[in-house]
Amino acid sequence: MDIKETSILGRDADRHWYYASKGRALLQLLKGLSVDTVLDIGAGSGVFSRQLLDAGVCRRAVCVDPAYRAEGVERHNDREIRFAHSPDPGPADIILMMDVLEHVDDDVELLRRSTARLRPQDQVVITVPAFQFLWSGHDEFLEHRRRYSRRQIEAVVRAAGLEPVKSGYFFGLLFPVAAIQRLFNKWRRKSDAAPSKSALSAQGNAVNTVLIALHDLERKVMFPFNRLAGLPVFCLARRPR
Repeated sequence: MDIKETSILGRDADRHWYYASKGRALLQLLKGLSVDTVLDIGAGSGVFSRQLLDAGVCRRAVCVDPAYRAEGVERHNDREIRFAHSPDPGPADIILMMDVLEHVDDDVELLRRSTARLRPQDQVVITVPAFQFLWSGHDEFLEHRRRYSRRQIEAVVRAAGLEPVKSGYFFGLLFPVAAIQRLFNKWRRKSDAAPSKSALSAQGNAVNTVLIALHDLERKVMFPFNRLAGLPVFCLARRPR
């Protein structure tokens, strides 16, 4: 979770429908895995690492983000989660890069460098925002450089020396509403009527519960096989044998 959005969503940010549903999609992608260490690059609040620890996917998580005010170690449900400014020199079994590559000029180089110690049996999960035509004040607020199609992120993965295993879009049920809203806001921004700001906001318990249930249904029926449309792209990759 971007640290900028943590301040917007408040102390219940980890339970927000967007991050709860996205975390469940991540868990579905990694179903059946049980590993020692997850390296969460650009981790922000560490929401996805906590979800993996809670589900028993890993025994230890290392969250890396240069925006942290200080480094340190915490216990989460009796498991270690470390917060650092730079990656641990040791190996990781799973690398997370959740909404990271869109923030840098050279996405291929960052991915190549971040996965340099990846072993053939290890995996990396990447998410990026989908479709450049959905560019909005949300992207400017979060300091994005670009958005991606599924084919574009797979091309980045291959250029970094990795092999895509699975890829697909998520939040496809929200896509028509979000597309209309963002295109309308883009038109408004031409007259400077719409400021750059996050598209996420805190929701009441009822709305939050309904949206999580809606995306649980989508996840069970469509994910990760949705190759048509959505708001983020998920890509599971590995180093070729």
